[in-house]
Amino acid sequence: MKKIMSSAISMILLVSMFSGAASAVAVEEVADSVYVNGNIYTMDDQVKKASEVAIKGQKLIHVGKDGTSKKYIGPKTKVIDLQGKTVIPGLNDGHIHFPSIGINLLQINGFNKPKEDILKLVKEEASKRAAGEWIIGNGWNHELWPDKQFPTKKELDAVAPNNPVLLDRVDGHSIWVNSKALELGGIKKETLNPQGGEIIRDSKGEATGVLIDTAGDPVYSKVPEYSQDRIEEGLLKAQSELFSNGITSASDAGTHLSYINDMKKLYEKGELKVRLNVMVANGEGGETGESLEYYYKKGPENGLYGDRLTVSSLKLVGDGSLGSRSAAMLEDYSDRPGHKGNYRFTDEELYRLVKEARENGWQVATHAIGDGAIQQVIDTYEKVLKENPLDDHRWRIEHYQIATAEEIRRMADLGIIPSMQPTHATSDKNMAETRIGPERIKYAYAWRKAIDAGTHIVGGSDAPVELINPFHGIYAAVTRMDREGSPDGGWYPEEKMNRTEAIKAFTIWAAEGAFEEKIKGSLTVGKLADFIVIDRDIMTVPESELKDITVLSTVVGGEEVYKKSNE
Repeated sequence: MKKIMSSAISMILLVSMFSGAASAVAVEEVADSVYVNGNIYTMDDQVKKASEVAIKGQKLIHVGKDGTSKKYIGPKTKVIDLQGKTVIPGLNDGHIHFPSIGINLLQINGFNKPKEDILKLVKEEASKRAAGEWIIGNGWNHELWPDKQFPTKKELDAVAPNNPVLLDRVDGHSIWVNSKALELGGIKKETLNPQGGEIIRDSKGEATGVLIDTAGDPVYSKVPEYSQDRIEEGLLKAQSELFSNGITSASDAGTHLSYINDMKKLYEKGELKVRLNVMVANGEGGETGESLEYYYKKGPENGLYGDRLTVSSLKLVGDGSLGSRSAAMLEDYSDRPGHKGNYRFTDEELYRLVKEARENGWQVATHAIGDGAIQQVIDTYEKVLKENPLDDHRWRIEHYQIATAEEIRRMADLGIIPSMQPTHATSDKNMAETRIGPERIKYAYAWRKAIDAGTHIVGGSDAPVELINPFHGIYAAVTRMDREGSPDGGWYPEEKMNRTEAIKAFTIWAAEGAFEEKIKGSLTVGKLADFIVIDRDIMTVPESELKDITVLSTVVGGEEVYKKSNE
């Protein structure tokens, strides 16, 4: 009898346990929020379209058709009716300069303005500042001016005679300075060009006021740093810019330890919520730099603050830019005979830095715009990976603008990822062919050739070099036209992406470029609930309207972090 009673009690306990487990499962599946009645493009090749999603915590627990989310709705579940609006995964900008976006918002904004307007802004700023106080700005682009000539120190001297002035070119590879800034930087007639840089000079050998790449470092070193409060203000302004444009994730293409620590402080306070994959910048020239030395000792940091901050890659800069004629080319510039641009590293320096990164287990991403720099990077990557193999390295070339047919093939064969910014093509089209001629241009900004070779492209903006708006990038990728619709039919239209490819470049392919495709990049059960609601159907709207898509709301980890004002 005791055995029977004991067995009965055990059975009751067992049933209770299973009942409890079933209840626990049921409770776990009650969503925090459910979005219904949507036109949802998932970017998941298995389930391409949906109309409802359910979210618990930061993750998606359901993605499905009408009515399938009912079982996830509990008494406290928030239900949002999308009213037929289009939803896509949160956009991922694969190449921005996050601190620079914020800091630029604290400076004179000369973005693509006429020279006269910029000089007027400098003059106004000089009237507000004490003698000797620095005036800083950004965004000038001489290619948009009537004469297409570099500006001079004399023009700045005339409007700001008592203040040192430093204005970054739009591409970040040249600075325009006045005489006081040159004097503070110690740049004289006898100053030699540094490795990876050039002092633009007049017929008498005097510095004209434009310094290319590393030639500007002595002047930069004299500019006072911003206060902690101003830096944090800038970082939060940058986050607002990203969220209002539908960007939930981004790769910061080269940041130093101090800025990373600034970001961490804001994450710890819960004020920074955007997801950042931060690349650590190396030191000047061939030096490792204190930021990398610190991180090589500490090791990579992955998924901090709820998958919001990852620091596990190295950013190198291999050459300059096409606009500044400092991109390193295999042959002379067509519009500057005898000049091939500037390599930032010797072969030995680049090899040492890449080898060092491999030995420390870090992903490598290298800025290379000209075909000479691209060849140097590919050769170096191949050499290091042959000596110390790594099957899934996902090493990247940032920008990858002026390639050759052989370089495109080698990139695909070696598994090197091109990180490209579609708006660079439509911004550069007015000068690119002049720089490199009609033959080399056939392999420039060659998205179609890269994809057809078997490569996934990481899409991005390079903001603040270009405007942050990712729909400008998607539009440029699909049309090969600028925002004014020129040229009709597209610039070298054979290199266009289709819409799905363009969106993937800013979602799942960008996630792949940061080893994050398992947690983001598509609206898939188990992934982060990062998505945006937009004002028109991105897959059916006329191509000309892609650039005009407006973000209505941005959701990060199930939390609405941006909502467009009705005003």
